Amino acid sequence: MSDLPLAVALGDPAGIGPEVVLESYLRLKDSGRPFYVQGGAQVLAAAEEHRELNCPVVAISDPSEVTSAFADGLPVLKGMDTDYSPGSPSDEGAALALHSLAEATRCVIEGKASALVTAPVSKSQLGKVGFDFPGQTEFLAAVCGLAPEDAVMMLAGPSLRTVPLTVHVALSAVSALLSQELITHKAQIVAASLLQDFGLQRPRLAIAGLNPHSGENGQFGNEEARIIEPAIAALRDQGFDVTGPVPGDALFTRRMRQTYDAALCMYHDQALIPIKALEVDEGVNVTLGLPIIRTSPDHGTAFDIAGTGKADPSAMIVAIRMAGQCAKMRAANA
Repeated sequence: MSDLPLAVALGDPAGIGPEVVLESYLRLKDSGRPFYVQGGAQVLAAAEEHRELNCPVVAISDPSEVTSAFADGLPVLKGMDTDYSPGSPSDEGAALALHSLAEATRCVIEGKASALVTAPVSKSQLGKVGFDFPGQTEFLAAVCGLAPEDAVMMLAGPSLRTVPLTVHVALSAVSALLSQELITHKAQIVAASLLQDFGLQRPRLAIAGLNPHSGENGQFGNEEARIIEPAIAALRDQGFDVTGPVPGDALFTRRMRQTYDAALCMYHDQALIPIKALEVDEGVNVTLGLPIIRTSPDHGTAFDIAGTGKADPSAMIVAIRMAGQCAKMRAANA
């Protein structure tokens, strides 16, 4: 694994994925681990010409060709393709996105690539071509033979890592979904992954409260006393370095961020708002708990700016770098 390339799934070809992947190659071609894109050579060549990037697209037949091809241009594995139509999503484009994701994942599972990097997809578009999952994280869990709760979403940036314990659900449903088992199970996965893929020997976890002021002794809700505090006690008994429940309005201050390696949050926005506020151009979505490494930029398809030259490749660059670093660390810990 230590010298295998990274596999990049194209994402929706009508979004900003093609152009940020091309620009990432131009920024990373002289450093870091080689990578290739699964399919979409025609799309990428058209995007390169449209944006005038001077980035050759090199068609390859097998991931074993990536290292030798990488110096000449962006390697793209031959496969499904479509027309390049930035800002105009289509069923054909969604089919290409799904095919690229499935095949790139297969290559990593089969040991032909060291890690998976996924460009942004449109869940609504994927749903039109048979994608029956809430997101790519759940898809990857299923492909790897895991239950959905065994794949954990972590958002990571230079100064902050956050984990939403509940994800794409209505805020009104969060309290009923929380349990001591949910918190302890996901905390265990996060701690193990921070050791295996990030090299943190004793990860420090901070666990957020759900209610204002973490309930203030039952004044504003009892989830902290009923669920969160017992989970924290159980994790401490197992030897984990855990603090909390920390009120949400205190968890992300500059001083508090120095005291933990990852913050476990009770719901989607509690975890994603601080990442997007603090790490807007460098936030990476990392899937923990899988037998493979997967990263993705923490932004969407941005159909509205696709092809306009406004797309910022920074998050994709960080996602590719992080995938390579995690692959190196996991190989060292194997």
